[in-house]
Amino acid sequence: MSEIKVNKVVDARGSHCPGPLMELIKAIRNAGVGEVIAVYSTDSGSKTDIPRWVEKAGHQLIGVYERNGYTEFIVKKVK
Repeated sequence: MSEIKVNKVVDARGSHCPGPLMELIKAIRNAGVGEVIAVYSTDSGSKTDIPRWVEKAGHQLIGVYERNGYTEFIVKKVK
C-alpha cells in the first residue's frame, strides 16, 4: 500500500470524551472531500466513538494505530 498523505493532524491527546470526537467532527466540516485527517487521542472511549461516528457519517476509516501512549485514527472525508 502506498504512503497515506495526511492533510491535517488533530492532536487531542489529553482531551477526554467527547473531546477527540468533537475535534474530528470540526476538522471534517472544514476539510474538502478526499482530504485525510489524523486524530491523536489518549482517551480510551475514542476507540469505539470515532469508528462508530465515521461509519455513521459515511466517511472512511483508513486505519487505527496504537502508538507510544496514544491511538492514531486516520479518516478520509468522503462526502
